[in-house]
Amino acid sequence: MIDHLLFALLLLVSNSLAKPLTLGQERSTDVEKYLINQFENQDDITTYEQLIAELGNFNDSFIDFRHYNYRDLEQKLTDLHKAYPHLTDLYSAGQSIQNRELYVLVVSKYPHAHQKGVPEFKYVANMHGNEVSGRVFLVYLAEVLLKNYETNEYIRKMLDTTRIHLMPTMNPDGYEKAIEGDDSGVRGRQNAAGQDLNRNFPPRSIKFRFPELINNENRRTQPETAAVMSWTKSIPFVLSANLHGGTAIVNYPFDDAPVDRLRNRRSSSYSPAPDNELFVRLAYSYARAHKRMWKPIKDQIHSVLVQGPRCLNPQLELTGDPQSGIVNGAEWYIVSGGMQDWNYVNTNCMELTVEINCVKFPAKSRLKMLWDENKYALLHYIMQIHKSYPFSAIHGFVYDAATRSPIVGATIGIDTTSKIVTSFEAGEYWRLINIGNYTRPSAN
Repeated sequence: MIDHLLFALLLLVSNSLAKPLTLGQERSTDVEKYLINQFENQDDITTYEQLIAELGNFNDSFIDFRHYNYRDLEQKLTDLHKAYPHLTDLYSAGQSIQNRELYVLVVSKYPHAHQKGVPEFKYVANMHGNEVSGRVFLVYLAEVLLKNYETNEYIRKMLDTTRIHLMPTMNPDGYEKAIEGDDSGVRGRQNAAGQDLNRNFPPRSIKFRFPELINNENRRTQPETAAVMSWTKSIPFVLSANLHGGTAIVNYPFDDAPVDRLRNRRSSSYSPAPDNELFVRLAYSYARAHKRMWKPIKDQIHSVLVQGPRCLNPQLELTGDPQSGIVNGAEWYIVSGGMQDWNYVNTNCMELTVEINCVKFPAKSRLKMLWDENKYALLHYIMQIHKSYPFSAIHGFVYDAATRSPIVGATIGIDTTSKIVTSFEAGEYWRLINIGNYTRPSAN
């Protein structure tokens, strides 16, 4: 057996979470309140107001608040790439059933290839074709990053230290069927084969599938799903978010939960991942940087303070919607074959699902207001890769002790229960963590 040396930058500090919270039969809201209180006490959460001051002035007055069909989107991305060839790369991660490209725009000081010491981030939007706010917000975000690079220190630092991959649409075929002004419908939600792409990823294991879907031909992996899986595995992504619409909340893993074998069915069930504390911090970091997602309001019926509302239009509130800015996916409602669970189980990437707003295909006139609500959170979430650097990640390289050659595929763990990541090109690895006490990372 070859002896290995681990050359790693160990960035471990102590804090008030000396012991992780024991997860038993608690509701996610109880755990969230405990953790959020701890994160706020150690100044690990940036508020909306603090972020405005930290980010400083940036210009977004040039944004054309409009929607983009496939051809318009293609042209817009091409134009941005041509205007900023030194800061962008434009490529396709694959094709849809109807042969539309799944375009990705990279925005970074290093747009064309991975660089040692520079983590990879991705936003994926429009997975459901009629949920379109994320689609246009990623176009707006790209413009903001590029046009403020020379004048805003926060944005310059972001692009100098991160490779940001923006996929405005994972479901371009569905989008072409969707209708502007659709508040809560389903037209265009699915792909051209009538499949929901956020139910189409391989589930965590057979016991997490709905029994009636086992070996069902309808669960064949769709071209869009296969393309995104291949893309995600080809680049060493560290952090990601999947942008949806239908409410205003951040959903964190797991989305899936075991089947009740006695009743042959599943109901909502708190299903925390081994890295639950990390996911809660990441989710709340987005919610707290949003203009209102986290805010308490007065419940007019019970005259008590609750979190929310999820929707400014009460007619769009869903029965059972959590009245807080974040939620464990499976306790909200169970999704088998979702993308965020697949990312966590099968790659080194931590992913959340952000429900950006309650209107699925908002009218053009509402886009500026919705962008203003989310723009700081979208920027802040990217920087969670670097949040409170150097305390947000363990980053290093694994080399062979004898030859000093980099080792690809070495496994790195921080304790006995949390996610294990693997080293990639040049033996490099990234592992997001919270501030806390950890056993010494090990590489095998």
